[in-house]
Amino acid sequence: MSTIQILLSMAVCLFIGLMLTRLLKPLHLPDVTAYLIGGVLIGAYCLGRFTVGGFAFGFNNDVAPAEAFTIISDIALGFIAFDIGNEFRVRDLKKIGKQASIIGIIQAVTATVIVDAALVALHFILLSVTGVDYLPLPACILLGAIASATAPAATLMVVRQYKAKGKLTDLLLPIVALDDAVGLVIFAVSFGVAKAMDGGQMDIISVAAEPLLEIFLSLALGALLGVALSFVEKLFHSHSNRLTLMITFVLLSVALAKLHFTPGYVNVHFSSLLTCMMLGTVFCNLCTTSEEMMERTEKWTKPIFLLFFVISGASLDLSVFSQPVFILIGVVYILFRSLGKYFGAMGSALMTKCDSPTVKYLGITLLPQAGVALGMVSTVASDSVFGASPIGQTVRFTVLFGVLIYEIFGPMMTKWALTRAGDITAKPEGKTARRENPKHPQ
Repeated sequence: MSTIQILLSMAVCLFIGLMLTRLLKPLHLPDVTAYLIGGVLIGAYCLGRFTVGGFAFGFNNDVAPAEAFTIISDIALGFIAFDIGNEFRVRDLKKIGKQASIIGIIQAVTATVIVDAALVALHFILLSVTGVDYLPLPACILLGAIASATAPAATLMVVRQYKAKGKLTDLLLPIVALDDAVGLVIFAVSFGVAKAMDGGQMDIISVAAEPLLEIFLSLALGALLGVALSFVEKLFHSHSNRLTLMITFVLLSVALAKLHFTPGYVNVHFSSLLTCMMLGTVFCNLCTTSEEMMERTEKWTKPIFLLFFVISGASLDLSVFSQPVFILIGVVYILFRSLGKYFGAMGSALMTKCDSPTVKYLGITLLPQAGVALGMVSTVASDSVFGASPIGQTVRFTVLFGVLIYEIFGPMMTKWALTRAGDITAKPEGKTARRENPKHPQ
């Protein structure tokens, strides 16, 4: 792609994202939903199909593929993880650390078990009715593991936009962060089991050692960088220099997390989300001015987040609607994953004696799914066994269908749940009036 096309695509993303927030304002939708819908509109299945003078004013696979902008997604997810890491302050973890850990693990495992059971049952039903194995058993196991993942990006954006604050929000962000680590372990184990079911052998290294090593090394790398950031930060006093330093370390963390090694038979990878999350956690606990500095990053990162969500919307594959059987599988996946997340969160919240609003609404806020799940799909697609097989195709289409639904409706449901729980309150009437009339009395 030419430099002109890249800049043009980014300008269109920002403009469409902003305009959609205004057009959809009467519907009271979260901004992130407007960004995603804007991305769908300028994606390869809508306006992106058209070009003018050789340039695309959207995204299409020939002139401006959305995949070419993955660096923006990497940077955005890095800052999102860094922000969530700031929720792990020791003073707060003393109050909610045990609850967040128990709920984070139980709700993820519950979603996996329920989706596994539902899809295995659907496998036998489809096989007996059609005589065709549309949903192989290894695909059921893989989809159950992917169901454990929750998207931190959409959740954080809703919390930020509406300044959500309360017991549910305090518990939600640590759970979403922990969900990433739990999901990685569940997926790695399920991946090994699925390979064994497909005629391979159980490999203890890939099933147990590699995912645990990935988590440990990612957290260690993030902690090391967090200590370095806290030390170097003391050398600067101006707000602009400190902000620049934080941006530098987040970008460095994202870059280093891309490294991978293969010493012997072990594949060593890092998780960008876990690395950046640990960077934020260590930094917020070592730096006394971290809260003030984090507030300043919001203004800088908002355009990046806007680009990220519009590009994510443009990347959604609408071709999943062309195959009815995959729509059926996708509906079952969405329904039972939602049940698993909701009742897993509800049961564990009751177990840990959370307040009533948290018990009722926490599960709904855990429904959004995108980045981590798509990363798991990429792992399946790149595998030599599953990549070109019906198993890989089934996993890809089902998860893409789920992401399409969850990303558009998930933020709205998160907003509704946080509002019902009392964590989102209406803007003060005076503030709204001043917005519309600057001369309104203070």
